[in-house]
Amino acid sequence: MADQLANDVADWVTMPTEEVAGALDAGPEGLSAEEVAARQESFGPNLLTEADPPGVLAVLLHQFQSPLVYILLVATAVTLLIEEYVDAGVIFAVLALNAGIGFFQERKAENAVRALMGLVAPKAHVVRSGADRVVESSELVPGDLVLVESGQRVPADLRLVSTTSLACDESLLTGESTPVAKRAEPLTSDLPLGDRINMAFTGTVVTSGRGRGYVVATADITELGKIATQIREEVEPATPLQQRMTRFARIVGVAVALAALASLPLGLMRGETLSDIFLVGVALAVSAIPEGLPVVFTITLAVGVQRMARRNAIIRRLPAVETLGSITVIGSDKTGTLTTNEMTVQEVWAGGQTVSISEHDDDVGEAMRLTLLAGVLANEASIRVTGDEVVTTGDPTETALLVSARRMGVDPSVERRLWTSSAEIPFEPENRFAASFRTDGERHLVLVKGAPERVLDMCADMATDSGSAPLDPQLVKATNAEMASRGLRVLAMAYRDDPSPPGEVEEPQGLTFLGLQGMIDPPREGVKEAIAGCQRSGIRVVMITGDHADTGLAIATDVGLASAGDPVVTGEDMEQMDDEVLRDRVGDVAVFARVSPQHKLRVVRALQANSEVVAVTGDGVNDAPALKVADVGVAMGESGTDVARGAADMVLADDNFVSIYESVRQGRVTFDNLRKVTFFLISSGAAEILVILVAVAAGWPLPMLPAQILWLNLVTNGVQDVALAFEPGEKGIIDRPPRRRNEGIISRLLWERTALTGVVMAAGTLGIFGWVLDRTGSLTQAQSAALTALVIFQAVHAGNARSEHTSVFRISPFSNPFLLTAVAGAVGLHIGALYLPFTQFVLRVEPIDLTTWMVILAVSLSVLTAVEADKYIRRRFSRSGVGAT
Repeated sequence: MADQLANDVADWVTMPTEEVAGALDAGPEGLSAEEVAARQESFGPNLLTEADPPGVLAVLLHQFQSPLVYILLVATAVTLLIEEYVDAGVIFAVLALNAGIGFFQERKAENAVRALMGLVAPKAHVVRSGADRVVESSELVPGDLVLVESGQRVPADLRLVSTTSLACDESLLTGESTPVAKRAEPLTSDLPLGDRINMAFTGTVVTSGRGRGYVVATADITELGKIATQIREEVEPATPLQQRMTRFARIVGVAVALAALASLPLGLMRGETLSDIFLVGVALAVSAIPEGLPVVFTITLAVGVQRMARRNAIIRRLPAVETLGSITVIGSDKTGTLTTNEMTVQEVWAGGQTVSISEHDDDVGEAMRLTLLAGVLANEASIRVTGDEVVTTGDPTETALLVSARRMGVDPSVERRLWTSSAEIPFEPENRFAASFRTDGERHLVLVKGAPERVLDMCADMATDSGSAPLDPQLVKATNAEMASRGLRVLAMAYRDDPSPPGEVEEPQGLTFLGLQGMIDPPREGVKEAIAGCQRSGIRVVMITGDHADTGLAIATDVGLASAGDPVVTGEDMEQMDDEVLRDRVGDVAVFARVSPQHKLRVVRALQANSEVVAVTGDGVNDAPALKVADVGVAMGESGTDVARGAADMVLADDNFVSIYESVRQGRVTFDNLRKVTFFLISSGAAEILVILVAVAAGWPLPMLPAQILWLNLVTNGVQDVALAFEPGEKGIIDRPPRRRNEGIISRLLWERTALTGVVMAAGTLGIFGWVLDRTGSLTQAQSAALTALVIFQAVHAGNARSEHTSVFRISPFSNPFLLTAVAGAVGLHIGALYLPFTQFVLRVEPIDLTTWMVILAVSLSVLTAVEADKYIRRRFSRSGVGAT
């Protein structure tokens, strides 16, 4: 038996029912208590393995695993070595704040594998030693004979050996929207999960009927367990932001080293002492390190999180905010994501005419009315209307028939009161039809619904609005084929009007064919427009579904993802492809159908191997591995499972694909703001480095002390760069193409502008420093003036940072009121520092006179003039097609 359990599930699928018990050393009397105990010892409990969650210390240490943070830790150590304890304390406070925000964000994340445990049934109904009993599902072992019935969750993977009208909702594993009718007969091998109809899988729900089956897989070797193992083993890829931060931190690290090393030969040539040279090196290092960047990055991402939450997109991992702006491909599930996850009748064909449910008039013909009536009476679902609310219960296909009848003027409640049931033939998968025998006291009707070809075999003629006509099987088959080609699930209706009640209930014959009803899980409102918007933005949308190829292509065509006749790649097709072939195919295929979790994972990896930044949507357990591996996993909040939400980076509270489109826009705004913040800080740091290097080379005293530079970087800068995180986004941002994965945080244009603004601000600051030093002879007064000059330069420069291309004079100052407040606050803080005794002592500054203030204000406008000239020239070149950057 152990060898058999190790085999592929295809062995159980193809095995005749009489051989299943023998392969499991089991039988209809069930296992004995001794055999159960032995197998429990051998196979262990029927529980999914849970990964131990990371400890508090591990999560905390993870917050410090960033190259930029490493640089800041080095800066802290250096400032401690030179006994600048205030400086060290400030930098460490920055690190602690950043780590605290990240720590609490990460601790809130749910554990996806733990959520899987909620899908394992707590109890199971088994046969043991010839007696029925209820046991904990964790006690099940391979070979147990399990009984399942409507409303129960399947407790283990079962090979069914008998069924009675059994159907299971397997959407959490396959994504297919309709329950799957089960039967016990052996099948062919190599079938996808959704077609293994003689199996019942752990965690799925029995929607109707009952059945018996032998346990063939427990715990981690169930289909659900395999997904749990994948979730544990898959490693989340580094986000584009994390990759950019790593590259950027290397650049900053090189700049720190070069700046510090540059001071050594300059100082030696000037004959300065080693202690002075060391102090200059520290000042340069502190100038080069953007101490506030980790915190402001976190704040910028948090602002994006709040804005997305207002659009019903809940972000679980901060970097996902920016990654959304880099998305190049969205791999969307069909059921519940692009569609409503509710079967809906689209059209009815009867009496030689086709009527659309959404466009019908109130007067339907007799053949149409009888077709609708058959759908109501040969039906076990229920419908209740309370005011404007319509509540249905039962199989989605049957509830769709009730709703279509009501919308076309046939009231199910009225007709069911009028026509009482005298006998029923319930739907059986092997029969492929259901029949209801009804009477109103005088007339006796037999009403049938089922597969079109099956119902045709029962019919002798067909209904028209004026009576009956000879049966035309070819017309019915052609109409059925045309409807099915558009992805509709088609049911046929027929009836017979008898003069007396039925005797023995048997398969009806000699019926009158009535018509066809075609239904589908329809697209969500606004999805088509959102997909068109994604395509305009350079984002490709593909469908990855467990549903059938025809249905998937029909929906894809309807929402604008594909065209009729486009190729569809199925899971079976993918089994014949190696990874290289699949990489070539994913670039031009819009629909992947009948896929398993492993197939979906391969599609995501193939897209990523083609340098795509991939978002994947999903709501079922089957989606969880792909959600985890994707650059952004997007789970459904309303219809999604806890497992999908736990594996995702973002959860849609409204299950609306449209919200993804809005989130992409906000992701682009967030990245733009990250770029603006970084440019603002780096250009300010460049000015500080130049000021110190030029002063040292010229043999001047230091224009600014390390404590003053930290004040500049962490306080006055820190107020304004945070305000830039609240920029609302520039016009047309959603219509830009996605950013390349290897594009840096700072663009080439902004690096060039960093050099420009750094030179302008450094020149202005050095000029003011030298002028005040010559005029007053006071180094403290000159350093206070130089520090103040950079504070005002940065206040002006904050306006430059609001857009790479647009003039600051074309941007309303009130579109970001936080920035106005921040600029005023930064200047106010600095003025206070010049006059308060405590800050005068810590920063070694003193008040400056009115004349110096006037000169500083005039000189600071030079950086605005320089950047406006640069923007104007670039716009002119861009329009002429010359030298565009």
